[in-house]
Amino acid sequence: MANDILLRTLEKDDLLFLHKLFNNPDIMNYWFSESYMSMEHLKDSYDKNKDNPRNREFILTDGDQRLGFVGLFDIEQRHRNAEFAIMIDPVHQGKGYAAAATKLTIDYAFSVLNLHKLYLIVARANEKAKHIYEKVGFQVEGVMNEHFFINGEYHDAVTMCMFQRDYWRLS
Repeated sequence: MANDILLRTLEKDDLLFLHKLFNNPDIMNYWFSESYMSMEHLKDSYDKNKDNPRNREFILTDGDQRLGFVGLFDIEQRHRNAEFAIMIDPVHQGKGYAAAATKLTIDYAFSVLNLHKLYLIVARANEKAKHIYEKVGFQVEGVMNEHFFINGEYHDAVTMCMFQRDYWRLS
């Protein structure tokens, strides 16, 4: 993994890359969503939400190469929390990019946005992702039994969280 890994703001010219990710069922099943998004819908959503103060959307890059997408969603200013979500292009999975992107996003959330808490929802069966989240400091908060319907079956999900105080302690 190169040292040029960074997060940059999502731009309109990234939409083709996102379109590819959002229409990949192997990725979207882990986002608990249908892999069905037209380019027009994606463009419209981008235009409507690009200045939304409740979201921060990033492209994970290594130099000029796009590796994945990371977001902080439903940022609550009063309660100082947000949901973390990530997707790595399957071509780049298994190379440590998810952990690097997660660490960069956590640092941004706590050091720049001064959030109190980050949380995420991960499929209980997604052991690789759960392991990465635990490795960087997220802790299991609860289980959502049979909460998501994927490929004809209901699946459990795990909620995980990290507090700013724990981030500073681990840093």
